[in-house]
Amino acid sequence: MARKDSENQKKSMSRLFRGKEIFKPLNTGRIDEHVACVREWVANIFFYTKNGTTIMIDAGYNYARLAEKMGWLDIDPASIRHILITHQDTDHIGALEPDSELLFKDATIYLSEIENRYMTGETRRKVIFGFYKLPMVKANNKKILLKDGQILNIDGIKIECILVPGHTWGHMVYLIDDEYLFTGDTIWFGADGGYSFINALAEDNALSKRSLAMLEQKLKERGLSPKVITGHTGWNDDMEFVFRHKDRVCNFLKKQKPHDPSAPYDGYDEDDDTEARARTERLSRCADIRPSC
Repeated sequence: MARKDSENQKKSMSRLFRGKEIFKPLNTGRIDEHVACVREWVANIFFYTKNGTTIMIDAGYNYARLAEKMGWLDIDPASIRHILITHQDTDHIGALEPDSELLFKDATIYLSEIENRYMTGETRRKVIFGFYKLPMVKANNKKILLKDGQILNIDGIKIECILVPGHTWGHMVYLIDDEYLFTGDTIWFGADGGYSFINALAEDNALSKRSLAMLEQKLKERGLSPKVITGHTGWNDDMEFVFRHKDRVCNFLKKQKPHDPSAPYDGYDEDDDTEARARTERLSRCADIRPSC
């Protein structure tokens, strides 16, 4: 992967998904005092700050405006020393690619040992129901490879690493301080609740659904109701909403019903993502809009 691949993906994905009410990324801004996000076309990257340390969750596209938008949040790219990677798709790791601005060249990246096999070339990433192989993604950062259930402590920030294979073979979600769950491309929030992520982009849809059920059970057993923060469709902290359709996938070949009025016609159009809004507006959780019949 390289910058041209990110640009090409923007063009092809915009044509493929516009009007289908699929992507509804958060604009650049803050969810609360701990979590901020940057919008890169249809993708969100996140920053968790506590005790003077900011941890980045995913690294987005190979995107020319990242430093600019981080500036809207008063986050200095040079301050980022730790980046949690949910999975290696270019819209989640592009800012680490060798032809990016290398804003985070001194940061350590964390990803599952299974996911790392895509980056070594041992496994090839397949999409469009397995018919299309994506270019290999590369990054020269120091890596720490993670196992399912591993718990990290970074400057007093507790990070629990949970393997949720399906979208990719080594996809991982991160439960931070038992209050925030960053899910990457595990969950897609429709207007009426959470689904397994888009079917055409998964390695194994059946496995994705099993992973969602497992994730819900883990949280229930511990009585946890974190803010569940997705890579493309906002956040919600109502567990019934989050896992309502865990046994179904988001099918991009038809519109999910009810149609989501908050989903833009083209998620790659960033005209409404502005510095003024980033500095003044809190990012609300996605609405629960039930079908009328």
